[in-house]
Amino acid sequence: MGSDGKKQGKYSGLAGKFIVFDGPDGCGKSTQLALAREALREAGHRVVETRDPGGTDIGDRIRKVLLGYDLSVMDVRCETLLFMASRAQLVSEIVEPAIAEGAVVLCSRFISATYAYQGAAGFDVSDVMQLASWAVGNTWPDATLILDVPVETGFERTGRKPHHAGARHSGGGDQGELFLDATVDAMEARPIDFHRSVRDIFMQLPGMYPKPVHIVDGVGEVDTVHARVMEVLSSATI
Repeated sequence: MGSDGKKQGKYSGLAGKFIVFDGPDGCGKSTQLALAREALREAGHRVVETRDPGGTDIGDRIRKVLLGYDLSVMDVRCETLLFMASRAQLVSEIVEPAIAEGAVVLCSRFISATYAYQGAAGFDVSDVMQLASWAVGNTWPDATLILDVPVETGFERTGRKPHHAGARHSGGGDQGELFLDATVDAMEARPIDFHRSVRDIFMQLPGMYPKPVHIVDGVGEVDTVHARVMEVLSSATI
C-alpha cells in the first residue's frame, strides 16, 4: 500500500469500503460521521461523504419532495419507492465510482432507514429487501452503524418535547425552509409512538440485514461515543 497504507494503520482495511451511519432522530449520526471522516482523513484515507436521500442533483430533488412536504397525503409505497430511486442514483453516480478508486464512502442514512421508518409507517419490511436489491444491486454498505439513543433523548437533543411530536411547525409557508432543516421535517413531525417503533426496528436490524450492522451506544459525551464508533471501524468485521 505504500506510505499511505502504513499511515492508515488499524484503519487500513477500510479502503474501498461503504459505511453508513444511521439511527433514530437526534442520535448524533451527523456529528459522529463528521468526526469519523476527519479521523480517517488524518489516517491517510480519501473519504467521500454523502447522504440519503440526496447526494446527487437528482437525489436532492427527491429529498425535497420527501422531507419538505406533508407525508400524510403520500402513500407509504410511493414514499418508499422515492427513497429507493434516490439510492439508485447515489450508488451509480457516487458510491460505486468512489469504491472503485479505493476511497472510504461515509453516508448518513441508507436502506437501514427504510427498514425502520417505512416499516414503522406500515410498509412490509419483507418487501424492503427486494426493492433495495433492485435499486442498489450488490452495492450494500460493508457496515452500518446504528447510533442508539432513547427517543426522549433524541427529542431533547433536537430541542423538541414529546408533546410536540405529530405537530408541524410553521416555516412561514416556505417549503424550502423545511428542506434546509430550518424547521422540523416531515419524518420528525410524526407522533412519538412512531419514533419508538422506528427505534425498535433499528434494534432488530442485525438479524434482518444482509451485511453487518453494529449497534453503538449513542448516549454520553461526544468524544466517548466517537471512541465507540472508531473501535467498531477498526474491527475485523468491517
